[in-house]
Amino acid sequence: MKLTLVVACALIDADNRVLIAQRPEGKTLAGLWEFPGGKVDTGERPEQALIRELKEELGITVTEPCLAPLTFASHAYDDFHLLMPLYICRRWEGTVTSREGQQLAWVRANKLRDYPMPPADLPLIPHLTGLLL
Repeated sequence: MKLTLVVACALIDADNRVLIAQRPEGKTLAGLWEFPGGKVDTGERPEQALIRELKEELGITVTEPCLAPLTFASHAYDDFHLLMPLYICRRWEGTVTSREGQQLAWVRANKLRDYPMPPADLPLIPHLTGLLL
């Protein structure tokens, strides 16, 4: 089974809310909510991939010292296995904007379960809830 490395970020605002994004129509798992991020390209470190993805998806600039690893998800889908480190970020430059047409929501950690998420994202929620209460 193919292993896919994807990196995700829990952006946390001054009110301790977490940013989630809705997967757009036409993508796998469309309509589900997830933490921003994306695939790690060959030769790329997870932190580099996350900085690139956050710039592309949300138009913000993040520096590596502002990324703190929190936990990771390991999930077997039908045709691949997903390994996804989750980083926390509280500092960035620029304004969070939807650059790929995706819906965005700032959500309290204890309300994340109100949003349907891919199976790989669900185990990450308790880590955020514990951190942000």
